[in-house]
Amino acid sequence: MSGNGSSERAVAEAVLGDAVPRCRTQNEGRMPSAEICYNRRGGMSMQYRKIGKTGLRVSEISLGSWLTYGRSVDRETAIRTIHRAYELGINFFDTANVYARGEAERVVGEALRAFPRESVVIATKVFWPMGDGPNDRGLSRKHIMEQAHASLKRLGVDYVDIYYAHRYDPETPVEETLRAFDDLVRQGKVLYVGVSEWTAAQIREALQVADRYLLDRIVVNQPVYNMLNRYIEKEIIPLGEKEGIGQVVFSPLAQGVLTGKYKPGVPAPAGSRGADPEAGAFVQRYLTDDQLKKAEQLAALARELDLTPAQLALAWVLRQPNVASAIVGATRPEQIEENAKASGVVLSADVLERIEAILNGEGETVR
Repeated sequence: MSGNGSSERAVAEAVLGDAVPRCRTQNEGRMPSAEICYNRRGGMSMQYRKIGKTGLRVSEISLGSWLTYGRSVDRETAIRTIHRAYELGINFFDTANVYARGEAERVVGEALRAFPRESVVIATKVFWPMGDGPNDRGLSRKHIMEQAHASLKRLGVDYVDIYYAHRYDPETPVEETLRAFDDLVRQGKVLYVGVSEWTAAQIREALQVADRYLLDRIVVNQPVYNMLNRYIEKEIIPLGEKEGIGQVVFSPLAQGVLTGKYKPGVPAPAGSRGADPEAGAFVQRYLTDDQLKKAEQLAALARELDLTPAQLALAWVLRQPNVASAIVGATRPEQIEENAKASGVVLSADVLERIEAILNGEGETVR
């Protein structure tokens, strides 16, 4: 800590009170160890990060609504889960127009109306088909404008904090897409522009176009990122660090595989995504014997740390400074309570080395 660290903390405590975290070492005196932060009342302390170079602060753990709200989770449970997330300090809620064909946005909007609008960060998306017509998809000005207004209506808000281009559209000029987003920003209906699952080359192209025509720049990217899928480390994260683009990652638990619920040679548990005919396709890529063996070894390491496998996986994702938040799904309040505890967990160098050994196939004996 710097020489004036004590005075800085004193000022922070005077202003923020119970929100200032105290940290202690989990498994102190033993190896491996992890540092965990608590607030002054002894509760787990949600931490916040800025997205890229923006001034927008979001909770390290955010709550998503893909494959859950408006679909597999009943409305009452969904609302209770969202309310519990807010109570735990989660201020960032992610959805999309295509999730349950708009029903997810309706549920999220209904739940969040219980709280001051300025206290939450709402993100939604546009790209995928919302109808059968030729213009009911993609990133044309027409589709973006129509879907933006439809999303605002379903959410019951005047603006969304983040509006993502849900995928890249090779059939629409990037300039047209960015001008539509820029107009929404100027109208006050969107605050920040983002993309999801774009390649580094596509993001660079968009940045060049935005700079050339003085349009609002991309400031946030939403890629998949977890221990078993690390492609963003090669180009996306370095680009984000250079250009001030923050990462808000989805599937940090590898569709639940990193929770330890799936076992080699054992059918997927009833009620899990792996057993869901519609969602199963997203999980299958992780259900190889090799990946499940790694998940088993990681779960054993988590137990040594007195963490759940999910908390270990989330803390690992959040070790990246360029990652602003990790999106988790939750079908009941208890799930979000467990996942929220990953915020503030700092894994030691020894733990990170052991994780790398497992992921590189060097392995460990499951204890």
